[in-house]
Amino acid sequence: MHKALRRTAAVIAIGLTFVAASGVAVVRADAPAAWKHGIVAAKSDAGFVFMSANHGFATKQGIALDMEQFQGDGIALKALLAGDVDSYDGNPGGPMIAAAHGADIKLVGCYWPTPTYGIFTKTSVKSPQELKNKTFAVSTPGALPDLLARVMLETYGMSADDVRFAALGSDSDRFHALVAGVADAAAISTEFVPEANANGLKLLVSAHQFAPRYLRFCTFMSAETIAKRRPEAVRYLAAQMKALRYALAHRDDELALTRQIIGAKSDDPRPAYIFAEVQKENAVDPTMPIPIDKLAWMQDLLIKTGNLPGPINFSTFVDNSVRLDALKLAAK
Repeated sequence: MHKALRRTAAVIAIGLTFVAASGVAVVRADAPAAWKHGIVAAKSDAGFVFMSANHGFATKQGIALDMEQFQGDGIALKALLAGDVDSYDGNPGGPMIAAAHGADIKLVGCYWPTPTYGIFTKTSVKSPQELKNKTFAVSTPGALPDLLARVMLETYGMSADDVRFAALGSDSDRFHALVAGVADAAAISTEFVPEANANGLKLLVSAHQFAPRYLRFCTFMSAETIAKRRPEAVRYLAAQMKALRYALAHRDDELALTRQIIGAKSDDPRPAYIFAEVQKENAVDPTMPIPIDKLAWMQDLLIKTGNLPGPINFSTFVDNSVRLDALKLAAK
């Protein structure tokens, strides 16, 4: 080895030895940054949700992505507020309520701005009004199924007092409760339409009909995380944007990943059904927009249902800067 190179290597070695001995952690410049993201329990749209983690998009952005599943977005929200995850996906209802009570939570983008959800019942039910005094399966108060059920009731001239709400876990839990006759109606993802038809159930009314402005999934982070880990937050969103763009353009890969994640057989019709609906309704947007008009509509809904005491300040609830930086990075 050339003398100059040997001297340089020796200096580097001495420096690393000193740093290690002083108790300062030695981190490689190219080491991926750990990022923990919370999601609602994987369903037949899992290929969209997991594409970033499972197809290398996060790794290419220098993010070691760990996906944690929760039974509902209300539970994921609690995990974020407790610092157990760095970000999570859910509907804006719970975070708005949390923000109204002082939680410093930020909405940074909405990749699923259109609802692919609906109200399912037995085929014998002909109209929403027939659900009066019946058991309605939802999830935690303020979460997507709960709020959609309330919107549906109001749209068809009813109120929450006209039914008996039952919090029954995940979409799958609610679907099976409906099959077993434990519930008379349930707010569930429309991925269950094929399975419903085979079990004497039906989609009574789609969310497109009674809540077209309902935001299904937005991404949330704490203000502290953005302040302390902004570069990682930007790179995480950029990875998601690239992954969603890829998933929309590569149907077979999205379906294959979905089946892998949820353990579905090749003849299970649900992944293909939800992919077709996503395309038909333009339900997934890789740019992760922040539609203030839809947020205002949801805020009015929460106030009307008594979940929210009054308007919140969108200028402090929304952080569009992380998204804008991620868009630039995702374009490279």
